[in-house]
Amino acid sequence: MMHGTAAKCALAVLSGLVYLFLFGPLIVTVMFAFSNSQFPTFPITDVSFRWFTALYNNAATLKALRVSLILGGAVAIAALLIGVPAALAVSRYEFRGKTVVRMLMLSPILIPEVVLAVGLLLLMKGLGQPRSTATLFIGHVILAAPFVVLVAQARLTGVLPVYEEAARSLGANRFHTFREITLPLMMPAIFAGGLLAFVISFDNITATMFWRPGGLETVPTLIYAMLRDSISPEINALGTLVVALTVGIPIIFGQIIRQLR
Repeated sequence: MMHGTAAKCALAVLSGLVYLFLFGPLIVTVMFAFSNSQFPTFPITDVSFRWFTALYNNAATLKALRVSLILGGAVAIAALLIGVPAALAVSRYEFRGKTVVRMLMLSPILIPEVVLAVGLLLLMKGLGQPRSTATLFIGHVILAAPFVVLVAQARLTGVLPVYEEAARSLGANRFHTFREITLPLMMPAIFAGGLLAFVISFDNITATMFWRPGGLETVPTLIYAMLRDSISPEINALGTLVVALTVGIPIIFGQIIRQLR
């Protein structure tokens, strides 16, 4: 019994250290974001929203945030329009080359992001298209769509085809069957896939550095530029804002998905 208790305690301590190692930098960033000092010190003695106010008054930050939000929303919609029908096709229908099609749809997940970024950039240059917002949008959709396919496929696995067959046997055509039966049952996966696509686009920096046109900044590239020039306390506030968005949005949508279920 004593050996079992000691093992549980050791496992709990080890797990705590691992979580501290993973989330410690985020905790420190959030803490320093509320420090009034130009040079963060610990412990924090003067709590202030000074750096959040500075961000609000920074036109470049607001523009980058607006670009990231609009781009992420557009990528989520496009990824859903591509990923959901693709998942339906490979889950509900049999056709020649189905395995190859499935592999091609999921290949962006397997290919290193840098390789994919360089490949798309070379393709666009070969077509005579310079780096542009369209290139950035297409690239983010390529990165996000396979995850939508995976989420939608997982949901369709739990949706028995007998519901759709019953609707068609009662006179409903394929469109009405999809609208009245399949789509409502897939709605949790659609919300989850769209949210995942948005977060993938919003947080991406590696491929974005290759695809974005000159002068266009997203939130991650702006943080990188601020770190490259100088370490400003505004970076902690901006990092805290990014953490709040990427954590808060999944929590909110998680509640919506639970209600839909």
